[in-house]
Amino acid sequence: MFFFEQHCSNKLFQNHPFVWHIWDSCKDGFSCLVNYHKLDYKTLDNLTHAYLEGWIKKQAGDAKTGKTGADLRLAAAQGLQAKLKLILTGEPPYDIFVRWKPLHEQSVGWYPDLNDGVRMNIRPFVEAGILRKNPNIKWTKDRGKEPERDKKDFPWFWTVRRSLAIASMTFI
Repeated sequence: MFFFEQHCSNKLFQNHPFVWHIWDSCKDGFSCLVNYHKLDYKTLDNLTHAYLEGWIKKQAGDAKTGKTGADLRLAAAQGLQAKLKLILTGEPPYDIFVRWKPLHEQSVGWYPDLNDGVRMNIRPFVEAGILRKNPNIKWTKDRGKEPERDKKDFPWFWTVRRSLAIASMTFI
């Protein structure tokens, strides 16, 4: 655990860790370290349906025999598996949303683009609450001035701008 905490807050990586510690929030439960650069759909699917499924089956067997804590570990692992499945399918808020990409380039499901950076791709895992420690990422930080975008390809810009314009109007 110390490695991951240090890795998350390391200034060398500018608070953008490339090794992620996924866990089910149970001290003696399921956990694994994954390399962000290797974490594609197939790897996450394998983690979710092979490794974690094996752990779930073991905990179910232990729960049937009355082993202490197995029922809690089983529930925690099943909760983790459910969240990983949501990330795999890209269900909001566990989807990858990159505001500067047009609608037709947005990935549906866990198909991260490494060029988008850790800050964009780690968000589904932070939202799901399945990282051992959340990195110190400033989610509100953004760089540059936004150019005008085509309404068809970037509908979220127009929705936000319109509501901000309406909210800033003063009525007499």
